[in-house]
Amino acid sequence: MDYDVPGARSQLADFWGTGAVADGPGYKAVDMFEAVHRGDIRVIWIMGTNPAVSLPDSARVREALARCPTVIVSDCVAHTDTTDLADILLPAAGWGEKDGTVTNSERRISRQRCFLPLPAEVKPDWWIMSSVAGKLGFGEAFNYKRPADIFREHAALSAHENNGERLFNLAGLANLSDAGYEALIPVQWPVMEGAGVEAEGSTRLFSDGRFVTDNQRARFVAINTRLPAQQTSDDYPMVVNTGRIRDQ
Repeated sequence: MDYDVPGARSQLADFWGTGAVADGPGYKAVDMFEAVHRGDIRVIWIMGTNPAVSLPDSARVREALARCPTVIVSDCVAHTDTTDLADILLPAAGWGEKDGTVTNSERRISRQRCFLPLPAEVKPDWWIMSSVAGKLGFGEAFNYKRPADIFREHAALSAHENNGERLFNLAGLANLSDAGYEALIPVQWPVMEGAGVEAEGSTRLFSDGRFVTDNQRARFVAINTRLPAQQTSDDYPMVVNTGRIRDQ
């Protein structure tokens, strides 16, 4: 679902029992740091990334963070270019210390089990966010005790008022017990009602000839290919991409 999907915001509001649903997307990464630089954003919480290095015009990003009144950084590395600019540094769990699920590009959901214990004061991201939410007065809405609680809510939301309009549907996993979650085997979504820990999910999509379009018909887009303006040669055999935009 996205902000411009008719009824999406009301479905979310109904599921979570709230009227406080954002009416549009927030800033993209580059625009967000421009807003920090201008002073429009005065508190920023950075998790799982090192923007002082990874974003373009890194000097301006560092300048923006230096000017921001409150910079919070969650990281599993003590000293990075970004953590060095943090006012509050939260010790986050690394990949091998986390417990939850991951989904790959073939829609396969797999349990990820930690293989290292958490160091002394380190906590997983979900625990940190839930604790902060509780201090801000939203403890009831973030009353998670374990990753399985979050997964069940994630699955239930995917099925909420989903009458086939949304392919992503984990209705069959919305009521997994804690033991069932622990034993979950890799499964491809959608996983429909009546499935469980042994669910096989859906290996293929669109085999019924119905697609995710307004009229459920496939759409083909014809394109005309063209060669790059500059071609390699014996004298100039290399192509260099300078990576001027964020996603490069």
